[in-house]
Parts: sequence; C-alpha cells; structure tokens
Amino acid sequence: MRPRSIDEVLGQQHLLGVGSPLRRLAAEGDLGRAGPASVILWGPPGTGKTTLAHVLARSGGRRFAELSAVTAGVKDVRAVMDEARTGRELYRRQTVLFLDEIHRFTKAQQDALLPGVENRWVVLVAATTENPNFSVVTPLLSRSLLLTLRPLDADDVRGLLRAAITDPRGLDGEVRIADDALEHLVRLADGDARRALTALEAAAGAALDGDGEITLVEAERALDVAAVRYDRAGDQHYDVASALIKSMRGSDVDAALHYLARMIEAGEDPRFIARRIVIAASEDVGMADPSALQTAVAALHAVAQIGMPEARIILAQAVVHNATAPKSNAAYNGINAAIADVRAGLGGPVPAHLRDSHYAGAAKLGHGTGYTYSHDEPAGVARQQYPPDELVGRDYYVPTDRGFEAQVRDRLARLRKIIRGR
Repeated sequence: MRPRSIDEVLGQQHLLGVGSPLRRLAAEGDLGRAGPASVILWGPPGTGKTTLAHVLARSGGRRFAELSAVTAGVKDVRAVMDEARTGRELYRRQTVLFLDEIHRFTKAQQDALLPGVENRWVVLVAATTENPNFSVVTPLLSRSLLLTLRPLDADDVRGLLRAAITDPRGLDGEVRIADDALEHLVRLADGDARRALTALEAAAGAALDGDGEITLVEAERALDVAAVRYDRAGDQHYDVASALIKSMRGSDVDAALHYLARMIEAGEDPRFIARRIVIAASEDVGMADPSALQTAVAALHAVAQIGMPEARIILAQAVVHNATAPKSNAAYNGINAAIADVRAGLGGPVPAHLRDSHYAGAAKLGHGTGYTYSHDEPAGVARQQYPPDELVGRDYYVPTDRGFEAQVRDRLARLRKIIRGR
C-alpha cells in the first residue's frame, strides 16, 4: 500500500501544496538546479518518511540507493558517493540516497556525507524520528531542507484502512470491517500509518478464519496498546521530563508517576531520570524536607547498580517522596540571588580577620587579626562580620514556614541576631 506517486501520499498537506519544495523535488528534471538538493525528513514513525524518499527516487528516472544508519558505516557511504558521482558524470543520471535513522550516525559518519551533498553528487533524503537540531551536524543541516512531518489525523488513517481493504494491492475486498472495529484501529494507531496497516493485517487474518468480517473482538486482539510517543533525544524527551519535574513540584504524585511510566516504557535511560529527581529534590523540596535529597541520591546510586526493570521501583519511590514532600525553593532562590550580586560586581574584599593566615607574612598584613573562633563562644556562635562590607545585612536565604524549614527559620533568626549583634 505504499504510495507510488506524491499525489497518493496521505497527510502532510502542509508539505505537499502546489509549488512546495517536495513538489519541486519530485518534479521531472535536474534536482540540483530545481531547488534544494537535499532534504531531512523529521517526524514520528509511520508518517511517510520512507514513502516520500521512494516517491522522490521514482520521479525523473533517478537511481535509488538506501542505507540505514543502524548498519551502514563510512565505507558504505563512500561507496554510494563514488557510484553516484560516476553515474552523474558518465550517464547524467541522478542518485537519491535515502538514509534512514540519520540520528544514529556519529559526527564523523555524518561528515562523510558532506562532499556528496555539497557537490550534488547525490540528493540526500535523510529520515529521523529525533530532532535534527540535536542529532545532525550543523554543516549538513545548513545544506539541507528540514521538513517536519506530522502524525496522520484520524481521517487520513481511516481512509488508508478503507483503501487497504478494497485495493488489489491490499486485501482486495476479501474482508469487511465493522465501524466500531475500524474506529478502534484508527484510535490506537495514534497517527502511525504503518501501525494501522500492521494491525489491520493481523485482524484480517483472524477474520478470514471466520466469516470474513473484522469485528471489534478481532481488532482488540490485533492492537490493544496505544503507541508511546516519545523520542529519547529530542522535544518529547525534554517535554516529558519537564512535565515529570513540574508534577513533582506541584505535589501531584499521580501525574508524576504517569510521566515516569511514560519515560520508562519509552526506554529512557533510568540514570537520566534519577539525575532529574536529584535536582528536583534540592530545587523544589530543599530544606522543607532534607531527606528527599538523601532518597534521591540513594536512588541515583541504586539505579546504576541494579538496572531495569527493578530500577523502576526505586525511581517510583524517589518520585513519590519528592511529590508528597513539603516544598521550598528558598535554597535555590538564595544561591541565585547571591550569584546575581556577584555578577553585578557587589562584594568587595574579604574582611581581613577572615583571610588566610597560615603562611609566612600573613600576620604582617593583618590577616586573621581579630578573628573569633566560634567554638570558644558559649553558644558556638560568635558575633562578628562575615560578608564583605557591601553585603552586610543582606539576606539571601529566606526560609519558608513549610515542613522542617519552619524550624530552620526560627533557628536562623536567632543565629542572625547573635552574629549581627541585633
């Protein structure tokens, strides 16, 4: 059921309008002069990246070469480039190189593509499910047209399934499908054409053993779990991680566990998840519950030692602790305020009595003179100036009245009174 021409392509109408780059690329003639020589197709699985590459190759009698970044190396790339250069110079025939999963290529491997792209020996059509801004080297990105493919909408998937049932290239009318079964396949395909067709084929196999009708029962057996939309190095990677952190910050433990589950099921590195939990334990929980950081750090080490799938339990405990703990960002705000003052040039010299006095000549400079050793004081706290003159009396840490920090707030008030002599 793969489209044979650009007019048969479903969806992606934002890329296939009259005069669009893809239309021009698919037109007859020399692609090198007709428009951008190479294209990077970025989108979720099943949205037509490979299909568009085949369509571009068929137009104009072009030679088609296909490589997968999973199995190909620099040697394979150079071999294609050499053949393409020969075909262009001797036979005036253009080569379309389709490179699937380009994000899996290293920088050196991607650099090997540059001469062929720069000299128009090949028309590179690269496909990726991950954001090219993170995964494709800048020189290659700047020489290519970046096109973003979107998941198919429900109408497109519905039309695709109906066509596959009747088309001679598909099931050729051998089965029928009930409306509720069709809608079930459409909904769970989640905009992925390949997933929809795979499920239809499985459901049709069961229907052919019966009366030839695909009912909801066959459809549910064929596909009963929705696709997880997640890319481990691009937008959704950061979006879901952000949602996890904000859910913990917002004390919604159920939402936090949902986002944790999405990351786990998508194959996210559990060490990345653990690091984000550690950060949240200090940034958002802080001194309102200092034990949250202890739990998070313990989870970080445990995950590295244990691994999946058991590590999911440890991550869940740390997420639950963070989400249900009282919250304070006072320490986070404190360091940010202190850094802002330093960057603004506030501070001045370190008071002489606090300077290092453990080297020859320090005493002559007055270093350490007048310093009061705190442990010699009755309360273990001495009245003396610690900050530079410009910052005397400046409060960076402003504790809340939440959780353990309420005790810290009261103690801090007494400490400042002694230290500052107020």
